[in-house]
Amino acid sequence: MTRSIGTAATPGGRPGRLKVFLGAAPGVGKTYRMLDEGRRRARRGTDVVVAYAECHNRPHTEEMLVGLELLPRTRRQYRGREFEEMDLDAVLARRPEVALVDELPHTNIPGGRHAKRWQDVEELLAAGIDVLTTVNIQHLESLNDVVEKITGVPQRETLPDEIVRRAEQIELVDMPAEAVRRRMAHGNIYGPDKVDAALSHYFRVGNLTALRELALLWVAGRVDETLQRYRSEHAIGGVWETRERVVVALTGGPEGETLIRRAVRIASRASGGDLLAVHVVRSDGLSGASPAALARQRKLVESLGGSFHSVVGDHVPTALLEFARAENATQLVLGTSRRNRLEHLLNGRGIGETTVELSGDIDVHMVTHERMGRGRRLAVSGVRAPLVRRIAGAVAAVLLPVLLTVALRGVGSGLNLTSQALLLLLTVVGVAAIGGVGSALLAAVTASLLLNYYFIPPVGEFTITEPNNVLALAAFAIVAVTVAAIVDRSQRLARRAANATAEAETLSSMAGNILGGDQAVEVLLDRTRETFGMDSAELLPRTAPDDEAPDDTAVLRVPVGENSLLVLRGRRLPASQHRVVTAFAAHLAAALDRARLAETAAEVEPVKAADRTRTALLAAVSHDLRTPLASGLAAVTSLRGADVEFSAEDRDELLATAEESLVKLNRLVDNLLDMSRLQAGALPVHLQPTGFEDVMPLALDSLPPTCVPVQTQGLDRTGEVIADPPLLERVIANLVLNAVRHSPGGRPVLVSASTLAHHVELRVTDHGPGLPEQDRDRVFEPFQRLGDHDNNAGLGLGLALSRGLAEAMGGTLTAEDTPGGGLTMVLSLPAAPTSREGADPA
Repeated sequence: MTRSIGTAATPGGRPGRLKVFLGAAPGVGKTYRMLDEGRRRARRGTDVVVAYAECHNRPHTEEMLVGLELLPRTRRQYRGREFEEMDLDAVLARRPEVALVDELPHTNIPGGRHAKRWQDVEELLAAGIDVLTTVNIQHLESLNDVVEKITGVPQRETLPDEIVRRAEQIELVDMPAEAVRRRMAHGNIYGPDKVDAALSHYFRVGNLTALRELALLWVAGRVDETLQRYRSEHAIGGVWETRERVVVALTGGPEGETLIRRAVRIASRASGGDLLAVHVVRSDGLSGASPAALARQRKLVESLGGSFHSVVGDHVPTALLEFARAENATQLVLGTSRRNRLEHLLNGRGIGETTVELSGDIDVHMVTHERMGRGRRLAVSGVRAPLVRRIAGAVAAVLLPVLLTVALRGVGSGLNLTSQALLLLLTVVGVAAIGGVGSALLAAVTASLLLNYYFIPPVGEFTITEPNNVLALAAFAIVAVTVAAIVDRSQRLARRAANATAEAETLSSMAGNILGGDQAVEVLLDRTRETFGMDSAELLPRTAPDDEAPDDTAVLRVPVGENSLLVLRGRRLPASQHRVVTAFAAHLAAALDRARLAETAAEVEPVKAADRTRTALLAAVSHDLRTPLASGLAAVTSLRGADVEFSAEDRDELLATAEESLVKLNRLVDNLLDMSRLQAGALPVHLQPTGFEDVMPLALDSLPPTCVPVQTQGLDRTGEVIADPPLLERVIANLVLNAVRHSPGGRPVLVSASTLAHHVELRVTDHGPGLPEQDRDRVFEPFQRLGDHDNNAGLGLGLALSRGLAEAMGGTLTAEDTPGGGLTMVLSLPAAPTSREGADPA
């Protein structure tokens, strides 16, 4: 497990402080800046020593060493050569205030206490010594694969991001791409023999620009983390507009895509702006919210480089603004209301107006769309809506029956008592829909009194002379109250159904995250924290002790499976949300089970692969080994037979056939044995500096006679590589044999070499039929000949064995197109350093 750097306790006091000079590429001036910082501190009276600095024969950098104390280096023998390393014990014995240690990701020569230089630095920090060091962005573990895709060069020396992330200071040493290329052209980074290859490969403008952007974004992210931590520690709730963050609120309605695209345009106006989409799941739901539409909108947001979030909140404007402030968002994008004027009148202010009122220092954009005002009703927003509806219902309970009575009195005798009673009953039902059962009861009483006074004889009195009218009035009151109760109950059931829909929507989103890959547990924890607006969410063992929380922080613990607990810290959740939290815990349990199953499957996969290899081997051996055996046996049997008298010429031909069959058989068996050793990890590899020009003649001499010529180019102009000479010979022989086999007659096979950064590439080029791109990885699988049915083609192990041997020597073997047609095999091996192994120009 990686230890935290810079946090160990020291016997004498505080731990040392780490400062990292981070660069985008070799040659931007990290070592120069580190030495310049050391000189400035020394002039201020600080005790500074240079524990290790690699100047790479750059005069301006070497001048910075003048006046600084240089500690002696330790020398170590490795594979017959002598290398220099930082003397950790000498630094600890000297105990300076500040030590300058170049190239933090460097791999130490075997023989010291630690495998990596950052582990040496960790020990210095634990001893209370401040350290200045240098790192290139390509050496960060999280960016290693990204850098390889950009540059095409794998980085063998990496270090965990956390080592750099926890440094007290990170200073970006930046330089434009063209300036780096000028430094390269002037010989200020590499020697003259490497300049052309570097400028045309690793140090292309596009590569350097992409690496520079990676470095800038990584440092910006680190600065943002520091800012967020500072805001959290100091309880700063206001928005600091240090970086544009645009939050777009989605309801699942048809206007969502319009809002997303508008938010993207707003975010793109500021370089580096972030886009966050948020959907509020509330207890009374959002009518018209479609899970399918939300899924499409989520996919659109992520395709445009944004992130999608779900939060739970009873009051939508408050939930939106709390999320925006937690993310330090500067702008909030909302769609204009889909409610019509009547709904505005009945329900009061909508989500947009309330959000604008409460937004404070967050800019709110109200975006128009084709669905606005077209009656796709949203449920009443938040806590204020029920009060508004109760007031509106009470007013309507008194006002509507009175207005209807005035209208009916104006009509005169055109309507009979039954029609008048039914119209008043309809008014009561309308009031029930507005204000609930309480308002409906008030409306029923009001309507009954008005019906009695104005329409039931004797008119103008609250007396009833006919028994039928008494029955009619009683029936009216009973029906009015019954209908009002039914309407109110239906609304409550609708709210419950909306609540269930909202919960199901949230849980469906969580279930989708379980299928999201190896990081499902981490994603689910993050989603849980966001959904319920908590400060933190973590999984702990059930045996973990209960920690104390501040008085204003609630802690909720929910069992997850048999051995874990989901611990949420933050606000107090209402009881209605505890059920959803329990469901989230069930999803987390499923994700944990899935992770355990994945680990089990990973353990089984090598067994399955071995079984597949064994099956393929038996199928191949049944034919490919039988052919040379049969040929050799037939030749020897014929020679030993006494019934046929062979001429000297026939005897020589039979002996040649037997010899060729035995040589072929020996080569096949050697390949099988080497492949089995590679798969078992038991192949001995003895790495040492090796020149291609020394190995190539031996590799070509081992090939059978061929009519295709083999040409070489540039082998004597490249430096040595770190390789095992016999294994390198086998690799080159296999690659050339494969190229010769597929080259048309008269077209030579070209073997060329060039230097690229810290690697040397050997290219074996043919002009044969080539390979489709989808088959280029399959060609390196054992026993795979991709439809080549030539009986002399062997077991299909040549390229698989070559790649395995290349990787065993720390290199790579890839296939690419030959310009004009054909296939080129590219063997890349680490270049042998001129001064020490693993140097990283900085």
